[in-house]
Amino acid sequence: MAARKDVKMVDVSGKKVTSREATAKGRVTMRAETAARIRQGRSPKGDVLTAAKLAGIMAAKETHRLVPLCHPLSIENISLELTLEDTAVDITATVGGRGKTGFEMEALTAVAIAALTVYDMCKGIDASMRLQDIRLVRKSGGKSGTVVLE
Repeated sequence: MAARKDVKMVDVSGKKVTSREATAKGRVTMRAETAARIRQGRSPKGDVLTAAKLAGIMAAKETHRLVPLCHPLSIENISLELTLEDTAVDITATVGGRGKTGFEMEALTAVAIAALTVYDMCKGIDASMRLQDIRLVRKSGGKSGTVVLE
């Protein structure tokens, strides 16, 4: 099979505008001492969870600039939750609005950038952190209706 060298944005002009929503999750694992420092507000760069939440929200709004073939979408809602556990930060992002294509990439981007921000803010105290299991867990709207992946 010959390698394809062309790329293109999918044509959504014939699709109907519907309410759509996508939820993604991910996790940053770390040493217990690192989580304790986040909890105590003793990270070298400041409030880790607030910065990561803001970064994830901002990133979702810029997904079409970061991922070359994504359509720019009119986001109507972004919910980003970061939960600090004993040795991890769990991240959940839900992005929604009305459009001709779904918000999966925006939700995944929000989680990925929030996770990267946690790493960036704590790498000076724990370079062994791991970004893990970033995945889509639910999407709704459009032709396929609601799909639950977890």
